[in-house]
Amino acid sequence: MATQHELAAQRAAIRPVKESIEDELLAKAGVVAVDIAEKVTDGKKTGEQSIVVFVEQKKPTSKLSKAATIPKEIDGIKTDVQELVIELQPAYRQLVDGELQVDPADYPTLAGGIGIGPRRSVFLSPPDVPAPGNYVFVGTLGAMVRDRATGATMALTNFHVACVNNTWSVGDRQVQPSLVDGGAPTGEFGSLTRATLSENVDGSVITVDAAQPWTATVTGVGDVAGSTPATVGMAVQKRGRTTEHTFGTVASTDFTVTINYGSDVGSHTLRHQIRIDTDTARNPRFSDHGDSGSVVLDNSRNVVGLLFAGSNDGSMTFANPVQAVLDELGVDLLTAPVLTLTRPISTCLNTRIVVCLKTRIDLSCPTIKTRIPALCPTLVTKPAICDFITRPTTCDVTRIPLCDLQYTRPGCNLPTRACGGDWERPPIEEWFKGGGGGYGTSATEIESAADEAYWGGYLAALEEIDALDSGGSGGPGSGTPGGA
Repeated sequence: MATQHELAAQRAAIRPVKESIEDELLAKAGVVAVDIAEKVTDGKKTGEQSIVVFVEQKKPTSKLSKAATIPKEIDGIKTDVQELVIELQPAYRQLVDGELQVDPADYPTLAGGIGIGPRRSVFLSPPDVPAPGNYVFVGTLGAMVRDRATGATMALTNFHVACVNNTWSVGDRQVQPSLVDGGAPTGEFGSLTRATLSENVDGSVITVDAAQPWTATVTGVGDVAGSTPATVGMAVQKRGRTTEHTFGTVASTDFTVTINYGSDVGSHTLRHQIRIDTDTARNPRFSDHGDSGSVVLDNSRNVVGLLFAGSNDGSMTFANPVQAVLDELGVDLLTAPVLTLTRPISTCLNTRIVVCLKTRIDLSCPTIKTRIPALCPTLVTKPAICDFITRPTTCDVTRIPLCDLQYTRPGCNLPTRACGGDWERPPIEEWFKGGGGGYGTSATEIESAADEAYWGGYLAALEEIDALDSGGSGGPGSGTPGGA
């Protein structure tokens, strides 16, 4: 069996031949896609890479015209013909005159992997739909992105999800849940800003309303870590509105497909697309109608592509390469912030007192290092106080407001607790003499002394807050007014 390196070399040798002939092959009756893949003969894989021509229905050569026949070889490269029916994967339903929309529970915070759709309906006629009328559409919000030009927060999905067809306009409002899923027209979350339907990308971005909460995650998968190119053999996953969290394997990054967008768009060819085989041991299909717009991620939660279509039997799914998507739409993926902690996480008590971490004593430094303030997860409505031990074994404690939040108490100049008498640090060499300086004779004892000072300052802070709550003066030496 060939190694991944050998397979990559074979594909690289076939690629220029495939790209030189694919338009001619796509022009033949019934051909829907061209790719590079292992040749299959009598239902068995041969281990040999070939130019694969996908057709909607295989027919005996005797029933094909010469113009429709696929040659057995092209420039010495063997060909293979396989059956495949490819579909875009939005979902839709027809509106009934006078129909009332319900307002079911929705996602209060926007994230990847949830259903969205246009606020408007689109008039369609057969053969695009079973009967003429106004239709509403649904797809999936893939991921949150940021506009490179303005810094605006945007939601990423497909052209055919947010735009539907060429009747779209900048500013078209989008809703979550979609109208297909019973969402209310009042459930708007943003406005369609840009879209592209090119040789590489079927994409659009929606500027999110300022008041709309969002998070840089994919529902059920986790925080988006970044992006990376898809590679053959890569294990991937996605979360979509219909089939939810599913798994597959990248089979090709050379997929070229001509697909019917219907309506006033018609047939359109996309090149250099990602072809994904379904991991049938984990799920019967990787995607289905309503999953269009999902992002495809590797196992490290790096986005590799934007899902736009799949086969009707569920065996394959197709996605735009992620870098082409980001570049053509002028956006960058939003990722979750990475927090690095060296000590146990600090806590916010009753959303008002910030407890800070202290680091170990640096013996080359005359003072204990300042402790790192934690971030408050909620709005602080009372002064946040943090103990900073500035001298060893003394009661010198400084409190400052943290988290850059608004406070309801007047005044934010919190006091510095004073100590009686002056204190001079003994020479560093004295700290380790038996019976000498206040630190004792070992680093362990030094750490213990620091802990005593830390908790002493912390308890003093709690007493200060209790005094403030009871309407007191805020403690000795306080310049902060009492009361609420």
